Amino acid sequence: MTLTTRSEPPPPADYQLLLPEGWFRVHIDPERRDRSVDALVERQFNGIDNAPQIKAQVRQELIDQATKAFEEGGVELYLSLQQAGPLTVPASLLIALGLPPQGGRLPALDDIAGRLAAEGNAGREVSVVELAAGPALRVREEYDPARDRPPTAEAQKEADYALPSVTLDYQVQVPGAEALLLLTFSTPLVQIADAMVDLFDAVAGSLSWTDAA
Repeated sequence: MTLTTRSEPPPPADYQLLLPEGWFRVHIDPERRDRSVDALVERQFNGIDNAPQIKAQVRQELIDQATKAFEEGGVELYLSLQQAGPLTVPASLLIALGLPPQGGRLPALDDIAGRLAAEGNAGREVSVVELAAGPALRVREEYDPARDRPPTAEAQKEADYALPSVTLDYQVQVPGAEALLLLTFSTPLVQIADAMVDLFDAVAGSLSWTDAA
């Protein structure tokens, strides 16, 4: 993908993140999606042969999640398979690239932060922070289906099946380019939201840029 150059030096060739042990990358592009999901499902159900219906349901839910991530412009999707005793710690990270309209410019991070803060959404915290990788917009948001009711009946039907969740979004300025790297973390573990957000912050803080070889 070609990025619009803003200044010298040229934009980085790629990025790196340090993810906790037990996070699994799901390839979301159509060519590799099914194989990647199948590998994840087989790993999770290794040694379990008496739950074919649950296995099929989990596979379909993962396919749907990966498809949605790709359709929303995602580049990479990671799912947590971390264990806490006998339980899996549910969490996800979607990485995407934000580009301006053709010939346009992206708004400044401070402007985006001001607009989001002015909306006054309950459960939302907005700030501009400095990561090792550069300036970033940080948005923490807690979603409560009982409180945050959608404005339309159709959306409400979908929300009826939704669980409370905590999301942490980072919009990181790509050096030397008119682009943002978007990191969206999510977990339904609202009971330990602060601990999960600390983990997400640590992952975002590990972001670094790499140059072309």
